[in-house]
Amino acid sequence: MSSNLIFTRNIGIMAHIDAGKTTTTERMLFYTGKTHRMGEVHDGAATMDWMVQEQERGITITSAATTTFWKYNDQQYQINIIDTPGHVDFTVEVERSLRVLDGAVAIFCAVGGVQPQSETVWRQADKYRVPKLAFVNKMDRPGADFFSVVSQIKNKLGARPIPIQIPIGSEDNFIGLVDLIENKSVVWYEDDKSNLTQYRIEEVPVGMVEEVNEWREKLFEVVAEYNDELLERFFNNPDAITKDEILETIRRATIDLSIVPVLCGAAFKNKGIQRLLDAVTNFLPSPIDIGAVKGTHPFTGKEIVRNPDPDEPFCGLAFKIATDPFVGKLAFVRVYSGKLLSGSYVYNPRSKKKERISRLYQMHANKQNAVEHCEAGDICAVVGFKDLRTGDTLCDEKHQIVLESITFPEPVIGLAVEPKTQQDLDKLGVALSKLAEEDPTFQVHVDEESAQTVISGMGELHLDIIVDRLRREFNVDINQGAPQVAYKEAITKTVEHREVFKKQTGGRGKFADIVVEIGPADEGVTGLQFIDEVKGGNVPREFIPSVEKGFSLAMKNGVLAGYALPSLKVTLKDGSYHTVDSDALSFDIAARQAFRHACPKASPILLEPIMSVEVVTPEEYMGDVISDFNKRRGQITGMESKGSARVIKAKVPLSEQFGYVTVLRTLTSGRATSTMEFSHYAEVPANIAMEIVEKFRGKIAKVFD
Repeated sequence: MSSNLIFTRNIGIMAHIDAGKTTTTERMLFYTGKTHRMGEVHDGAATMDWMVQEQERGITITSAATTTFWKYNDQQYQINIIDTPGHVDFTVEVERSLRVLDGAVAIFCAVGGVQPQSETVWRQADKYRVPKLAFVNKMDRPGADFFSVVSQIKNKLGARPIPIQIPIGSEDNFIGLVDLIENKSVVWYEDDKSNLTQYRIEEVPVGMVEEVNEWREKLFEVVAEYNDELLERFFNNPDAITKDEILETIRRATIDLSIVPVLCGAAFKNKGIQRLLDAVTNFLPSPIDIGAVKGTHPFTGKEIVRNPDPDEPFCGLAFKIATDPFVGKLAFVRVYSGKLLSGSYVYNPRSKKKERISRLYQMHANKQNAVEHCEAGDICAVVGFKDLRTGDTLCDEKHQIVLESITFPEPVIGLAVEPKTQQDLDKLGVALSKLAEEDPTFQVHVDEESAQTVISGMGELHLDIIVDRLRREFNVDINQGAPQVAYKEAITKTVEHREVFKKQTGGRGKFADIVVEIGPADEGVTGLQFIDEVKGGNVPREFIPSVEKGFSLAMKNGVLAGYALPSLKVTLKDGSYHTVDSDALSFDIAARQAFRHACPKASPILLEPIMSVEVVTPEEYMGDVISDFNKRRGQITGMESKGSARVIKAKVPLSEQFGYVTVLRTLTSGRATSTMEFSHYAEVPANIAMEIVEKFRGKIAKVFD
């Protein structure tokens, strides 16, 4: 096993929008010597925000990877960093990054605290059991409150935050921090020679001794609690516990998700970054700490284990596809075991084909450094493949394995697009397929009734960026329609139905007879839940998959307004066949017809996406904001104070939220801010559902006129 793996850290930087992720990453790259000047987000010069759209808007849109090195205790550590977006429309970038990372740094604004997207990314990290450090940023801002953020991490995220530092002062007086492990203060100063913010170690300020002792005791209690031997020594003589023992215990507790060490700083002012890098090396896991990855054999389904060892058979996960104007299509791969060599062949169990990896790169944002090989525990980018999708496993053909893939949310908003000129028609098709390949939450389909091309995504900003990229990167000018909500359909009752499909032609006819029970799927089940209860061979075994396929395809177009059904339970109970006229196609058609005829009797309903909206507003505008939510069919779910501002939380249908930012700006004279993320699907009120259905029927009538 490679000893270098012990000194490798694969980490993600995650947070709510505008908490300072990219600024923190830029400082980490600067202090580790990876870059020689600090790029600023507000100048559009941040290394990790390399897309034109990111630089113009000052937000991160796509996750960017880089590799840097940090020396700690005379040991060189390799840190692979992925900077992820904070806007909820690009949550797919966070999801796929966390799937392949070993640890994460969660950044919180010292003023805003735990904000909506902070909760989303935290849940995503918990889903993949990713150990975390918390960094309370912007301690120099008016209203900064370190201990309030620690409390919010505990209460809102259900975590166990353990400060290992506490700030010395805040706002303009934020001059340093106290390291609770070493019981020393770290005070920043400007180094005239290097023009860098450096720090010196001093004794704890006299006025803080009591507070520091209180927080040190809390830290020691947690450390001792986690280690029985230390617990006994803690009660006898707390001073006998060494620094190395504390560090090792905090590390173990962090890796098994028992605690979250909390640090503080002000990234924009270069404060706290070196100590954060030390904490990454001290507390976040190496690939060896994470241990073996589990997968299954593609044919037998038997569990297989691969250790993070370069000598084991190769396996890796393609977690992102990107298009580069110079090298073509790139796939980002996390290598879990073995070695990946430039020019070698790997096997893709999904496509059942071999792929040649012509070149390997170590990434630095949008720049590539060619490398000859990539070992277990590392992250690289590969080119040369023909058919690779996000979530595909790559492995040695002689030692096949399928790793757990990545799940992505369904789009909630659509937009009809068409090219302005006939010449752009082919270019549009190529561009959209490339963009859909890169982003699994971006989907393209042609509306059967109107023949329009509809692009779907996670929000208005998501689609805005897509349209912008079509114009800039692919030189496709398009006309676009109004945003459309991605409604869904569901049935609420269970019905039994017999469908007989019979067609006589001059030669051999078609015949299929099925008896099915159609109803809502069991709780937690998505897609088609198909149960075969046919006895005595009344429907031959070879035709049953065709019945399942027919229902599966029929679910894409519901009976009310043509929207897809997210789930359905179908039980095939009985049926009959004809020895000559029955075939697979007959049973496929019978299933589709059964769906069309049975669903109207099963009390179908329309479902609409409901969004969680949070507005931070001065108190004097609260009444106007709440009144506006009521007009939008919103339900207020909570209100709280945040300093002098008020936070209003509500659940609002997406269809009522188009253009909300502009309305809110008008209502509050530009003083309120809002965030919105998808919450769940709920039934559309009957009067509105009727309008949607009538509109759909009108569209159908036009097509057939």
